[in-house]
Amino acid sequence: MSHHDLRLGLLIRLSQLGIAFTVAVILMGAFTRLMDAGLGCPDWPGCYGQWVVPEPGVAESHPSAVPLEPLKAWLEMVHRYLASMLGGLVLMMLALGWSRRKRPGYPWHITLCLLAVILLQGAFGAFTVTLRLWPQVVTLHLLGGLVVMLLFLWLHLRLRVTAVSANPANRALPKLSHWWAIAALLLAAQLALGGWTSSNYAGIACQGFPTCNGQWWPTMDWSEGFHLTQRVGPDYLYGQLHADARTTIHLAHRLGALALGLSLTLLAARHWREPRLRPWMGAMLAAYGLQVGLGIANVVWWLPLGLALAHTAGAVLLALTMALAAWQAKVGALPVGLPKAQAQEQGAGECAITS
Repeated sequence: MSHHDLRLGLLIRLSQLGIAFTVAVILMGAFTRLMDAGLGCPDWPGCYGQWVVPEPGVAESHPSAVPLEPLKAWLEMVHRYLASMLGGLVLMMLALGWSRRKRPGYPWHITLCLLAVILLQGAFGAFTVTLRLWPQVVTLHLLGGLVVMLLFLWLHLRLRVTAVSANPANRALPKLSHWWAIAALLLAAQLALGGWTSSNYAGIACQGFPTCNGQWWPTMDWSEGFHLTQRVGPDYLYGQLHADARTTIHLAHRLGALALGLSLTLLAARHWREPRLRPWMGAMLAAYGLQVGLGIANVVWWLPLGLALAHTAGAVLLALTMALAAWQAKVGALPVGLPKAQAQEQGAGECAITS
């Protein structure tokens, strides 16, 4: 095996590690938020001016004058440490891929995009603290984490194609149907609504299911619930919206789940007769069903910590399964992981991709 093949194999493993690591960072961020530890360190990038959580005496002398809560401070700092390590992983992949950047089919542009989103995520992390949990920033921070995860996944899949294809840039990929675009847009909107619900502390604004506070259409305030320039005051911990506005956000999230479910069902029905795609359609619908079940359980049992964290994990799983299903629909069943000679015998070029 040549030096270049060894390096490509390492890049494939690092991209796989990046997917798992990003999921861990997302869940750690969700846990930090659910523990109300988003302002556990009132400054950035350090904590009370230190690179580790300081002793209470040091914290008391910090200009923020915010009392130190060690557990919350450590949760916040561990999240930052993990995010920094993820950035280091991206830089490592850039360095390893530099010599291959001009090779046909090598996904260099995805790696650069990954770096750009990671840097943007760092900015969102800083603004989350400096803007005192402004829900717009918190929601974008969550969405940014999911984008990083999907970019790592797409990079990993593209690298695997490069590893087995004799000529990975000899043919363009077919376009997906508009049903995929609709489902992707609805998923993105639903993920944004989930982040908006969480960042505005509206998770149990609707009590009961399927009704909301005993009504099918309760009193709501759409203008306040989706007022994107609202003031946050000293901070946004525990939220500031009145009950009708939070009810609006929660109900919008439920309606978004209904629209997404309809879209995914239609998409699955369109591809169900294709044996290659049927398992992926089934996995996508199963992930959606699990996520709906977790959402209902959170409402019925008043948002317990474990279930709330599982609901975030469910969103991650749904995004991953839909991305993998789209990959299968777009690229096909390429025999990944085979030696190049064997891949050539199986017509690896048929599933080639372009940059």
